[in-house]
Amino acid sequence: NVYGPNEQHKGSMASVAFHLNNQIKTNKTVKLFEGCDGYGHGEQRRDFVYVDDVVDVNLWFYQRPQLKGIYNLGTGSSQPFNDIAHSVIKWHGFGALEYIPFPEHLKGSYQSFTQADITKLRSVGYEAPFKRVEEGVALYLDRINKKV
Repeated sequence: NVYGPNEQHKGSMASVAFHLNNQIKTNKTVKLFEGCDGYGHGEQRRDFVYVDDVVDVNLWFYQRPQLKGIYNLGTGSSQPFNDIAHSVIKWHGFGALEYIPFPEHLKGSYQSFTQADITKLRSVGYEAPFKRVEEGVALYLDRINKKV
């Protein structure tokens, strides 16, 4: 669940932050799914990681060619979709949040929770913190809405 600048070419597969930014600019409303799988409205959770953090990890490994292997990459903690929605609304300074019915075709196959296990990454010495959604979304919207 990487999000960040230059993902507009991904269309429907672009991040939630990208889509919610477009929704609020068009309709002054952001839309999230109602609850499912025991999660409340907008409380389904993902390990949202800002693309600059992913780049930082890659550069860190590039500088340490002796480190080999496959590593999970994420923040190591999950946040609800509501956090993204509230961050987008806060950045714009306006907007409403609406919950839409959970699509029937996704029931039973939707992942309501993801969270990277970054134990191996931390065990080889990567100590930098990862941005929480609130910080990453603000940086992202600054860039895609040309406030940088």
